[in-house]
Amino acid sequence: MPWDRNQMAERAAAELEDGTYVNLGIGIPTLVANYIGDKDITLQSENGMLGMGPFPFEGEEDPDLINAGKQTITELPRTAYFDSATSFGMIRGGKIACAILGAMEVAENGDLANWMIPGKLVKGMGGAMDLVAGVQRVVVVMDHQNKKGESKLLKECTLPLTGAGVVDRVITNLGVLDVVEGGMKIVETADGVSEDDIRAATEATLV
Repeated sequence: MPWDRNQMAERAAAELEDGTYVNLGIGIPTLVANYIGDKDITLQSENGMLGMGPFPFEGEEDPDLINAGKQTITELPRTAYFDSATSFGMIRGGKIACAILGAMEVAENGDLANWMIPGKLVKGMGGAMDLVAGVQRVVVVMDHQNKKGESKLLKECTLPLTGAGVVDRVITNLGVLDVVEGGMKIVETADGVSEDDIRAATEATLV
């Protein structure tokens, strides 16, 4: 069976290395905070928080503690707070090892589209453009297909790009794929999903 949202987040958490600073995008990536476990990972949020804890239990929410997606979160003993300019200085200065982001489309050459759909209201581009330009590694977590059953892993993106050639790895509900020379490479399949299933659901070139 394909992975559900929590299983995708758990698989993404396995990508994180001890002692690193990591930024989590909105959507499924925010769930990664619940699966870090005993790893020494410091989560950074572009709205000015370094050292985010997991989501709070019901009834223990603090409305003043939110991530960039405006979800309530928890703090840790080492949590630090600062202004947005300092936060983006960390990102643009290459201090963040990895960004785990959602996406609407990823092209086989690593192009990423995740910030807007033409004709629909956009609150703002957020920090995604800075993240993909400044971090050392970009991992995308998303469903393999859209609601119409169409592949979100494409030969070329059709939506406005967030960044060109920036994606290193994609984790979908069907498996894990890397962006390599000439297309994408299947690294791992979800339990019960075959490589043929992934090929049938993918427009991008698989090598």
